[in-house]
This record gives sequence, structure tokens and C-alpha cells, in this order.
Amino acid sequence: METIKYFVGGEYRESKTTKFNDIYNPSTGEVVAKAPCCTKEEVEEAIAIAKEAYKTWSQVPVIKRAQVMYKVRELIIKYMDELTVLVSQEHGKVLSEAHGDVLKAQEGTELACSIPTLMMGESLLNTSKGFDTTLFRESLGVFAGITPFNFPAMIPMGWMTPNCLAAGNCMVLKVSSSTPRTALRFAEIYKEAGLPDGVLNIVTCTRNEAEIFLTHPDIRGISFVGSTSVGKHIYSTAAAHGKRVQALCEAKNHALVMNDAAIERSAASIINSAFGCAGERCMALPVVVAEEGIADALVAKLVELSKGLKIGPGYEADSKLGPVITEKHKQSVLNWIQKGIDEGAKLVLDGRDVTVEGYENGFYVGPTIFDHVSEEMTIGATEIFGPVLCVKRVKDFEEGLAVMNSNPFANGSVIYTQSGYFAREFASRTDGGMVGVNVGIPVPVGVFPFSGHKNSFFGDLHCLGKDSVRFYTESKCVTTKWFDEEEKKVTSVSTWDN
Repeated sequence: METIKYFVGGEYRESKTTKFNDIYNPSTGEVVAKAPCCTKEEVEEAIAIAKEAYKTWSQVPVIKRAQVMYKVRELIIKYMDELTVLVSQEHGKVLSEAHGDVLKAQEGTELACSIPTLMMGESLLNTSKGFDTTLFRESLGVFAGITPFNFPAMIPMGWMTPNCLAAGNCMVLKVSSSTPRTALRFAEIYKEAGLPDGVLNIVTCTRNEAEIFLTHPDIRGISFVGSTSVGKHIYSTAAAHGKRVQALCEAKNHALVMNDAAIERSAASIINSAFGCAGERCMALPVVVAEEGIADALVAKLVELSKGLKIGPGYEADSKLGPVITEKHKQSVLNWIQKGIDEGAKLVLDGRDVTVEGYENGFYVGPTIFDHVSEEMTIGATEIFGPVLCVKRVKDFEEGLAVMNSNPFANGSVIYTQSGYFAREFASRTDGGMVGVNVGIPVPVGVFPFSGHKNSFFGDLHCLGKDSVRFYTESKCVTTKWFDEEEKKVTSVSTWDN
């Protein structure tokens, strides 16, 4: 049984803790390793080491910091297959999804390669007579990243680390104790790329130890991905202690399917969006709002396509739907399915009794579809984080839009239609921060921000895009004036033209 070490100061260290978290292979249900719950002292030491490393890393020219990111990118490509299998083994994603997870880490790294341009400031000659002003963007210090289990590569190593480090900061990551090995492998990649020791540090611990980040005087900001309740706590507590925060939280994304939508193509897109990564993603599509004219046909096609998904271990090439992360989470999803039945929703596809031959102990839940889900039912309003799809029926566009906007979350929203008018109206009036028109998962490429709204995000600057660079830097304005020989002789303040 492997005991995971934590990574601080450029080396692996064995924790002195007596508390460990089981790491499973979700496809088999086996415990394959244990992650330490790092002590309060070990977390504080990681912060201190990062603070010391910042003194020199922040002075490395931005061009040279970008060169490290270029090397990281090349190493991600070199180790792509290894990283893909690692993600699949520790999370349960099927290989195509695990590959996409790693590609998103590469995408965030490529954005960081552009840091010299992204950090460029602004200047203006003669802001007043003889005065010039220049705005610089500078690093801040040590940041903390708190990441969930569901994207072991993309979130810590695509959304957080690259731009943070490229901008001249140092990072202490608290990665999920369920899926820590991918991030730790990335730490080795950064070291191989030439990143100085102490710039990137990774710990595993509970919320109690992570609470240190929220008040520690040497932490300048926090990037968080997780539940809304925890995100609100982190945002309010850390902000009260003068820290900047970006908290990416829960979602319950909806798609509006219009009568003129291409049913088969729309259904295939919905299946991929709803059941990909076993529904364990904040940009999953767990709710479809269908116009009554096509609802029956759409539901029939959704059921048909869902039944064709091969359920199996993530790392087997022909698997199309892998397991959820743990037995505990599986039970939570099953409880939600029962809740939907109790609330009166019509269960048209039941994924509860799934057994995969040879992997009977894996944490599998099959694709599950509820029809006639009303607004009073919690199953259609609360994030389940599993392969469960709810169908709500509406009379027309206006009712559908109202149903979608009544949800307290607003990460993404989608419309399936061939009408340019309704597509434009939808994009303008939806509350969703990321909008798809015939696109089931409307996550933009990394040069744009991941811009959730409402209870899906707390903060001012989102991750990725220019927002990310602004989050990890602060502006400094320098105003200068130079004098010729005559001006040097002036002694009266009143003669200054300022």
C-alpha cells in the first residue's frame, strides 16, 4: 500500500501526521494508496518556504519565467499518455475524458507562455505638462489554491498554477486527497522544466488545515473550486482578511431545446454533456428544458442513446461511461435518484442496478433520466454531481428562459435551435456566464475567462483569460517629471504646472 508524500521545497516529504485518507481506484473499488492529512505545522512551513522562494522568483525576468512555461508545455506533451492513464486510474474518467483533462492543463500552460505580453502595462506621455505616467503589472507574493477531485489536471495545473507562477508569484496547492497523484506528477514536471525549488508546493489536508490559508498574513490570494457553501465561507473570510479571492462553485446548468432543434444531434450533444465524466463536472448539463412540441421525441432519443453507452473501467479503451469517485459519492447519487422518485418525477431510465463484469466492486452508476420534473422538485434544482439528467417541459421560449433564470446557479446555459432570433435573445437574456448555442458544454478556450455567475462564482476576477493575469498581479502607476537646466532653478511652487 503506497503512502503518498507531500511536495514542498522541491522535494517529497513524509508527513508526521497520524491521519490518512484512502485513495481508491474507482473502477475496481480498491484502496490503492493513502494520502496524508498534513499537519498545521506542515502547511505553515509550506507557506514559509513559498514566501522565501518568492524573493528570488519574483525577480526572474518575465521572459525567463515564460521559458519555464514553454518547457512545461513540452513535457506535458511528452508525458501525455502517462498523465492520461494516471487521471483515468485515480478519477475514473474514460480515456478520452482523461485526455481532455490533461489537454486543458496544457491549454492553461500555453496561456501562461504569453505572460510577457499579458503583463504589459500602459503608458501616457504628458499626462500633465512635462509629466509622464506608466502603469506596471507586478506579482504579489504567495497564493493558495484549493482544488476538488473532479479535474485532477485541469484545475490545479491549468486554471491556477501556470498564470500564478508565470506572473512571478509562488503557490501552495491544497489538492484533493482523493485525486492527488496527478498534481504531484505535475510538480515533478515543473521541477524537470527548471522551476526553482519552493515556487510550487503541494499538500493534502482537511478543511481544518486549509483554513490557515484564509487568515495567514503571507497568503495574498486564494483560488478555490468546490461547493457554494464552502466558496462563500472562503470568500467572506479571506476577503475580510484583505485577500483577493476567486471562488468557482456549484452549478445546475440548463439547456433549452426549441421545437426547431435538430433532435438527433441535440440529443447526442446532451448525452455527452450530461453523462461525460460521470456527470462530475461543474459544466455538466443535468437539466433539459424542452418545448412541449418535441419533448416526447427528445426524451425517446435521449433514452435510446443513453442505453448505448458502454459502462466500464475508465482506462479500458471501449468504455464510454466510467465510475463515480467513491462508494460514498455513489450512495449520494443513488439517494438523489430515490429522492426524484419520491418527489414524483417520472423515471424513464434507471441507472441504479449496474454491474460491470469483473469490476463488481467499482463505483458505477448508469445513465439515469427523469422526465416531467417540475420546479418544485429539488432534484431539478440542486447539483447532484452524477450521471442523472432531468427533463422539464415548457410551453415556449419565454417560459423556458424564466425556468432557467430562476435557478440560483449560473455557470453555463445552452440553447438548441436553428433560429437566429431566439439564439440572439437567449444569449442576451440568460443569466448563465458561459452560453452555448447548439454547444452542450460552452466552456471557452483558455484565452477567455471561465465566467460563472450568481451562486456559481464569488469574486471579481475569474480564472483564465486576462482575468487570471489581473488576479495574480497588481497594478502600480509611476509618474515622472524631468527638468531642463532652467527648470532646475525654479524655486516657487506656484510656477509648477501640475
